[in-house]
Amino acid sequence: MNFHVLTLFPEMIEAAFTTSITGRAMASGLLNLNAVNIRDYAEEKRKGRIDDYSYGGGAGMIMQAEPVYRAFCAAAAGLENPRVLFMTPQGRTFDQHFAAELAQEKDLVFLCGHYEGIDQRVLDEIVTDEVSIGDYVLTGGELPALVMMDAIARLVPGVLSNEDSAQTESFMGDGLLEYPQYSRPEEWHGKQVPPILLSGDHGKVDRWRREQSLLRTAQRRPDLCGGAVLDKKDRKFIREAGLEEYYDI
Repeated sequence: MNFHVLTLFPEMIEAAFTTSITGRAMASGLLNLNAVNIRDYAEEKRKGRIDDYSYGGGAGMIMQAEPVYRAFCAAAAGLENPRVLFMTPQGRTFDQHFAAELAQEKDLVFLCGHYEGIDQRVLDEIVTDEVSIGDYVLTGGELPALVMMDAIARLVPGVLSNEDSAQTESFMGDGLLEYPQYSRPEEWHGKQVPPILLSGDHGKVDRWRREQSLLRTAQRRPDLCGGAVLDKKDRKFIREAGLEEYYDI
């Protein structure tokens, strides 16, 4: 998986992405990062300046089309129709299913804006997907890009040491939240690990975890319950737990 990031702050992208799991994946060749500084493609006479006043007036400056376009052409040279993701609160909301979709791509180009925005003409020219990570506004597109890159990278085969990890986390499968997790010691601050997890009965453990996911999702994110694929045991538990109002049974 190759990430190409068009940004005014490549050092911010590089510092965050070259650490921890993604850093190890880069070292092993599973991930590649190409952080392109848009300022390097400013017009010669402007000495690195890539913004200007907005036609029609208004507060703030606008990133110009030409430096962004030049940076894109440099990053996308040799790539075959890459998806170009523009970070904007006006875009499609990013979620785990979208991350899984993007993880199938070989190359992804992220365009990070700043100031009051980017000239619409270059967005119309190069962007394939406008993407939001939530209904709020940030200073620039770097943090949203890093959030997306991390979520996508985890789904690339080999990036996680335990391939089952990505498949059992929240929002995967039928979209339920992940069950609670416990580690040693068995007792901490007077609180015990649920006995079922110490039983050694993997079937019962799996059933308990499934039921905890159903319960936790109903309690914390009832909006996700409608997507759950339920079997007979699920429906029995839902009735016994009084969760019928949340699930379609």
